Amino acid sequence: MKELTLKKLDELEQGIFAKGETVDSPEGDNMANTGNRIKWVAVRGAINDWAIYLDNPFEPKNSFEDVANWGDKLHNRETIKKLVPCDDEALARYRD
Repeated sequence: MKELTLKKLDELEQGIFAKGETVDSPEGDNMANTGNRIKWVAVRGAINDWAIYLDNPFEPKNSFEDVANWGDKLHNRETIKKLVPCDDEALARYRD
């Protein structure tokens, strides 16, 4: 997916639609500045919203499913758009 648009969001099934890894540092997503690689997942919700969840930087050993169920929600808009490029309409549906 090149960019998440409102149309693409509307077409997604509920659940994980994107995933990857980032570094817990100022160059990645600085949660605790551990330098550890952590997993992230983008999840489409039941009410046509979405959110990104991050792994625990102190124990980055979870599966992507674990991160979706128990991860910390990402709130930084700049990092959100870096992990899942999206237009303003799709970003407006991000679950804060």
